[in-house]
Amino acid sequence: MKIYKFLSLLYIAFTFFALTSCRNSDREDFANETPGNLQLKFENGFNNLGDIVLNQTTQTSSQGQKHQFSALKYVISNISLIDEKGNEFKYNENNPDKGAFIVDQADAVAGIIYLNLKEIPKNNYKKIKFGLGISQNAYLLGHDGQAEFWNKAKAKGMSWSWAAGYIFVKLEGKYGTNSPGTEFMNHTGNMGNVTANGTPDLYREITLNLPSTARVTSNITPSIHILADFNQYLSGGNLLFLTSANDMMMGSGQHLVKVTDNLTKMFTVDHVHND
Repeated sequence: MKIYKFLSLLYIAFTFFALTSCRNSDREDFANETPGNLQLKFENGFNNLGDIVLNQTTQTSSQGQKHQFSALKYVISNISLIDEKGNEFKYNENNPDKGAFIVDQADAVAGIIYLNLKEIPKNNYKKIKFGLGISQNAYLLGHDGQAEFWNKAKAKGMSWSWAAGYIFVKLEGKYGTNSPGTEFMNHTGNMGNVTANGTPDLYREITLNLPSTARVTSNITPSIHILADFNQYLSGGNLLFLTSANDMMMGSGQHLVKVTDNLTKMFTVDHVHND
């Protein structure tokens, strides 16, 4: 009888210990799922060397033209992170107020523009995807769905008018054969509803592999360093030559379609820091 009571007490104690351990484990697992943050660092350069200094840094295109930028801005939106299993986390998809950013070289600190993303699920990420410009799905939500970002874009000179929409990429500066002396202005972007207007959609999505895993936790904020090689502007897949016919263009004309296609190839991930 004493043995039976002893075994019963032992069983109760074991059961209590097991339940307590499970509860503690559940609490720890829940704590480990606390979201974290992620930082994107954009560095704009030529041939992936150094940063561009507005009104100073000069590049010679493959066609022999010299050019320098006085303004260099572009919109990044619809950022997605893809984990080791191929699952995709979409960061405020088609919500410009929370998920769109303006990369402006004038804001660079030591050549870097910083974008800080919050509430990123804990995970190991192997790829990043983002849009260059604003998607039609986002734009067609109307002003009420993106008033905050619209005001930012307007203040940065990255909008046409509400009826027309956003400037996706703004490049301004000077060009020439011996030295950059002639002004140019190439502003790419959609104007209104491209389907209704029958115009090209210049919004593009870019997917990049990460050279090492970005490990997001509540204690680790990875930093993904992205290089943008603006040598692609004139010397990419489409070899472009600035002339009086295209050096002052806005919208989605054929020259700007080619500019857009070139610029989608300019991004690479240099490295990832897990700090």
